[in-house]
Amino acid sequence: MNDLILTARQVRYTNTAFWRNPQAAFFTFAFPLMFLVIFTALLGGGTVTLDNGLAFNQSTYYVAGMSAFAIITACYTNLAISVTFQRDAGILKRMRGTPLPGYDYLSARVTHAILMALILVSLCSAFGAVFYDASIPTGTQLAEAIVVVLVGAGSFAALGLAITSVIPNAEAAPAVVNATILPLLFISGVFIPIGSNAPRWVDVVGRIFPVRHLVDAYLGAYYGPPNFDFSWRDVGVVALWGIAGLVFAARRFSWEPRR
Repeated sequence: MNDLILTARQVRYTNTAFWRNPQAAFFTFAFPLMFLVIFTALLGGGTVTLDNGLAFNQSTYYVAGMSAFAIITACYTNLAISVTFQRDAGILKRMRGTPLPGYDYLSARVTHAILMALILVSLCSAFGAVFYDASIPTGTQLAEAIVVVLVGAGSFAALGLAITSVIPNAEAAPAVVNATILPLLFISGVFIPIGSNAPRWVDVVGRIFPVRHLVDAYLGAYYGPPNFDFSWRDVGVVALWGIAGLVFAARRFSWEPRR
């Protein structure tokens, strides 16, 4: 049996296990929508002045911002924590002893995370269109948005596997994962738009990491000019971070529980 069929079957098994945990599945999908409602209720009543000097409605801004957050939640946070728990429970070690190749198993986990990200982004877009009059991209913009989602999901999934190598145990997983991503969410324009009045250091530090580039790329693809400019450079930066995470994970990923 070839690797493609093995990976597809493992994706099906992973998806079945995911939906058999209804509480986890519910909050995976509800979390970004909850944040979308909360932030638009608290901060979405006005406009934000962008770096280019133009004013943009904050409510519709958060539709794209929470979509980027959904990608990161599904492919970085959830994947890193769940894989760490499986490692400490001995599931990965037992899986390693089966005939299923390890790369097929991990490919299936990553593929499932990407599929969840696509569903979450679609839900955020539909929710924003219905309740906040956010426009849904079409044509070239839709193609660009799909590329950004796929590249972003794949890259953050690779980073999620990479971060597991520095997590000592399952109890530390939520703390380590959230500590590495939450500050970036605030300084990258996910929770708070980075406008022209933001401190210079926020813009400089934010552009070092992939979260800011994912947000900028998705905003550019989702809404486009004149408010946002789509740049393939942002997509390339996110992809480079993903490649770096993949290389790091290939060298340091552990199948056995840490002592």
